[in-house]
Amino acid sequence: MLTIRNFTKSYKGGKKAVDDLSLVVEPGDIYGFIGHNGAGKTTTLRAVVGVLDFEQGDIEIGGISIRKDPVACKAQMAYIPDNPDLYDHLTGIQYLNFIGDLFGVTKADRERLIQKYSDAFQLTPHLGDMISSYSHGMKQKLAIISALIHEPKLFVLDEPFVGLDPKAAHTLKTIMAEVCSRGGAIFFSTHVLDTAEKLCNKIAIIKGGRLMAHGKTGEVRGENSLEDVFMELIDND
Repeated sequence: MLTIRNFTKSYKGGKKAVDDLSLVVEPGDIYGFIGHNGAGKTTTLRAVVGVLDFEQGDIEIGGISIRKDPVACKAQMAYIPDNPDLYDHLTGIQYLNFIGDLFGVTKADRERLIQKYSDAFQLTPHLGDMISSYSHGMKQKLAIISALIHEPKLFVLDEPFVGLDPKAAHTLKTIMAEVCSRGGAIFFSTHVLDTAEKLCNKIAIIKGGRLMAHGKTGEVRGENSLEDVFMELIDND
């Protein structure tokens, strides 16, 4: 589903934000990507979705290189950044229809999926309102719904639970599990270690741009909590 192979990204001055990162996200995976601020999580996610160019390595979505055919890759996935930048001059339903048009979602499928997910996130009464009137949490919900309505194979999420109320966070976790049960995959960054430990079947921990540990959650955690493992890896050079 997603293969990151020897990915390296440097910024001005030659500092490597990510250094020789390799990992694989398979169908059915809920893959948590964990690290402190500045560890390279967002840089990696932005490269995966084709927003950020990179110097070395390759990233493939469904066997297609993001560098060689970014449009084909983007057609297979959805990306939700940590602070969604939506079109404030549109209403919620106009934005969802815009996304549906971009991805060629049929009218019947669009109506069914918008109804399903906007009801799940309790956003249906607000779809006729201007996005400029939305709270941060409402914008986050709208961005999540827009990602779901074209039913991508891969979801790439940057801190998806930030700004969500407890009920919406629970709804998102349930939907993530449903997506993966149908053969989709989710690759997401998070600071919420307890959520990652309970939700993810695989975990990767990054520090200073380098992969410190990765694999099945139980194997990475061992006999300890994920928080204990994370702190030990982060504290020790």
